[in-house]
Amino acid sequence: MAIPDYQSCMLPLLQFLADRDEHTLRDSEESLAQHFQLAAAERAQLLPSGRQGLFKNRIGWARSYLKMAGLLESPRRGVFKITPRGLNVLADNPGRIDIKFLQRFPEFVELLDATRSAGKANAPVDAPVSQSTPEETIETAYQGLRAQLAEELLSRILASSPTFFEQLVVELLVKMGYGGSRRDAGERIGQTGDGGIDGIIKEDRLGLDTIFIQAKRWQGSIGRPEIQKFVGALQGQRARKGVFITTSCFTADAADYASRIDTKVVLIDGKQLTDLMIDFDVGIAAAGSYAIKRVDSDYFEES
Repeated sequence: MAIPDYQSCMLPLLQFLADRDEHTLRDSEESLAQHFQLAAAERAQLLPSGRQGLFKNRIGWARSYLKMAGLLESPRRGVFKITPRGLNVLADNPGRIDIKFLQRFPEFVELLDATRSAGKANAPVDAPVSQSTPEETIETAYQGLRAQLAEELLSRILASSPTFFEQLVVELLVKMGYGGSRRDAGERIGQTGDGGIDGIIKEDRLGLDTIFIQAKRWQGSIGRPEIQKFVGALQGQRARKGVFITTSCFTADAADYASRIDTKVVLIDGKQLTDLMIDFDVGIAAAGSYAIKRVDSDYFEES
């Protein structure tokens, strides 16, 4: 089944804690994964940032909201247990526990009101509740902004000259840690008669090996024949490593060929190219930054 949203996790989580024992988030995740019959692949699914499991994040927020309503408590760091109020709720045998259900508790409404007011002035208490956790909402918005930026980058690259594109590729590889400084690590050699090689870059500061570059500012997909030409050019230079970068994409046949030859050739398509440019700050500038903070539990521990 699909991974349940955080509100659907609330009742099963409270039922798991009905034994009145102390439990960790890991214990809860294991129990609820069995309850929802999640497959291993579903449990392994991550938030868009890749920093936390999606299911674990949703259970964590279910726990936080139940705690805000006084149905759970944390007697010590890293553990939580059900409260007498939580046991009373289970005794009523509710069919579902969600944000609307929790609004019957004044403490929850007060905390929810304060949270909404901090995010948006005059937000109504009965405003629609998102099925996504706050982290999911933030990361989905971030991924949307990133996709928009990648599209704009690709448009600017396609409008630039071939010479500029070749220089961009070398600079990107330098930013990724190849060769040291831009001056001594990368050299554009994309002149007529270059044998299909647009640039060279040292693999490290010492120049123990050299990577040859092919940069294609194309609209259509690149097939196997183009990769074969590049491999031939590498062999003519007695080179063992090459990077083929394009603004378009590679056919499945081209990717399969590159994966089976002895010469190491890495293929980078337009999407990968713009992703790397964003990750390594090439051709972009920061417009703003937001830090997600959490309570430092160690700070509040008294010796």
